[in-house]
Amino acid sequence: MNSRKRRFTAALIFAMVLSAALLGTGCRFSGDVKRDDGKIRVVTTIFPPYDFVRQVAGDLVTLQMLLPLGTESHSYEPTPQDLVAIQNCDVFIYIGGESDQWVDEFLEAIDTEHMTIISMLDSVGTILEETDEGIADTGGHSHGSDEDHDHEQEEYDEHVWTDPDNAIQLTRVIAKALSAHDPAHSSLYEKNAEAYTARLAQLDDALHKIVENAARRVIVFGDRFPMRYFAEAYGLTCYAAFSGCASDTEAGAAVIASLIDRVREEQIPVVFHMELSSGKIADTICEEGGAVKRQLNSCHNLTKEQFDAGVGYVELMEENADALKEALY
Repeated sequence: MNSRKRRFTAALIFAMVLSAALLGTGCRFSGDVKRDDGKIRVVTTIFPPYDFVRQVAGDLVTLQMLLPLGTESHSYEPTPQDLVAIQNCDVFIYIGGESDQWVDEFLEAIDTEHMTIISMLDSVGTILEETDEGIADTGGHSHGSDEDHDHEQEEYDEHVWTDPDNAIQLTRVIAKALSAHDPAHSSLYEKNAEAYTARLAQLDDALHKIVENAARRVIVFGDRFPMRYFAEAYGLTCYAAFSGCASDTEAGAAVIASLIDRVREEQIPVVFHMELSSGKIADTICEEGGAVKRQLNSCHNLTKEQFDAGVGYVELMEENADALKEALY
């Protein structure tokens, strides 16, 4: 049983146990529960929407991220406390893809009438998941956000937030949801969203200029490849050890050899790895290919030290801009 299936099964067990306990006590955590602080409650599964919410709402909401700081998102398993937090919130934001199957099953089992549920995949245009091992190019098919996506029929790449333009759209969706739950502060939510999306637009423009003036438009990723939307947005051709965020942890020898050859032949100066990864595959490619290893943030999560220092999505993407310059110039 693969890791995603284990998480899915564990979550279903948690959901059944929790639902039985709640039914036994007659408690459904409805929207009529009075908040002592008067704040609406927002829960996100991962960091990007958490940051978008805090940029829009500040301390006007009670905000919780389920993924523990410093944890690699693909190893996350929901706890019973996480499920309680979801059931007791006003706004819930999750990815909405295969990794969140447990969420969909859980939401079907509880009363969600009081909640606004935001699936990030249903809020922006999506790209079909790349399936070719060892090559993650930019030739995916894009689908508009107004389509009725069937994520069980076709698997879409989940990392929509890695394109700053999608981050802008998600921020606006979040501001609208918060305003609906808290009309008294709607003008402030809108004002904050406008200011933050302006920062995101500046970031997007800076990244476009980096690529436009670059000597090359090829990057090598010695790791899983969560940057497909990023690559599509800036016209980058990418070669990676794994497609998407595959559950594999060891790349085949032929794939690694192919990446080493590409680094040598095209004199690519940088090999990337993602945050909270061992970086071992990138190390091998760098040692054999004569490149240096650099981190490209997918922004799934960040360390406690980064969080305590106030690092957010924009700061992580600005780090990406600096790393991209090194790789393309």
